[in-house]
Amino acid sequence: MTKIDTAKPVMVTGATGYVAGWLVKKLLEEGLTVYAPVRNPENETKIKHLQELAENATGSIKFFKADLLEEGSYAEAMKDCELVYHTASPFTSDFKDPQKELIDPAVKGTVNVLEQANKTPTVKRVILTSSCAAIYTDASETTQKPLTEEKWNTTASLEYQPYSYSKTLAEKKAWEIQEKQSQWDLVTINPSLVLGPALNHGKVTSESFSLLKQMGDGTMKMGAPKVGIGMVDVRDVADAHYAAGFTPAAKGRHITSAHNTNFLELGKALQPKFGSNYPVPKKALPKWLLMLVGPLINKSLDRQFIKNNVNVPWQADNSKIKKELGIRLRPLQETMEDAFQDLINRKMV
Repeated sequence: MTKIDTAKPVMVTGATGYVAGWLVKKLLEEGLTVYAPVRNPENETKIKHLQELAENATGSIKFFKADLLEEGSYAEAMKDCELVYHTASPFTSDFKDPQKELIDPAVKGTVNVLEQANKTPTVKRVILTSSCAAIYTDASETTQKPLTEEKWNTTASLEYQPYSYSKTLAEKKAWEIQEKQSQWDLVTINPSLVLGPALNHGKVTSESFSLLKQMGDGTMKMGAPKVGIGMVDVRDVADAHYAAGFTPAAKGRHITSAHNTNFLELGKALQPKFGSNYPVPKKALPKWLLMLVGPLINKSLDRQFIKNNVNVPWQADNSKIKKELGIRLRPLQETMEDAFQDLINRKMV
């Protein structure tokens, strides 16, 4: 049982990120002091929305200079903190060198943050933003039995779904470091595909928005691939992080997924509100057609991925997060409409 003193500062890595923005908002609204290590604290455009959140809340925020790949660079930002959130990790399908762009930042970043926790005597709990990608690679792995927190991804590699591989290696490394000490405990949040509005100003770089954009810019007007996935609202993911930090009995991994769904279902949820003005998908793209053209459209849509995920239902058991952390999950329609409206507001579609 780990009780966190709310009078102490809380550190959040990757504070300018998509999920972290909502977490920071929640922490500030609860009156906490947030220590935010960022690459460049002088970059006003990157941190402005966080400063605005602090101005409108009872909590406060302080920025520190830190680099994910630089050993010891989190020392100053972690000083006096009992609770550390490590959310920073690359999420992209646009990479040339998966080792350099995905694996190294995910694993080395985790090592740097957790080794610093070992050197910071005040730290009692670390919350790691992992992913359902550390639990599975393909929807076909979930058809017989829904995903549970006991399962680990054993099928991703540097060659096949390297993003999933990076999340698996990073989380495994975190548990390895945690087991070698007794000062702090580790809790992981494992979201499925995260959608919903973003808080930052300007361009949104989260991979989730690329998918959403394709649903509104005409890319999927002929149809959407019925790729089986889980989906969860970014605001619910932030609430899960908050609850994991301040629920004394919280422990282990937490599948954070609201809906067992697929790309077509997500697209169809946009029909009632946006269907008359935007070319949102109405029907499924046939699997045989995807086998032919998929690899040409997107390198991650290779034939193995299409075979294992298209027209294959995805299912996960989210009972732990609801029961142990008391998380209530938003309806799919609400998430999709809010996310798409955000894209429109940003003139991205």
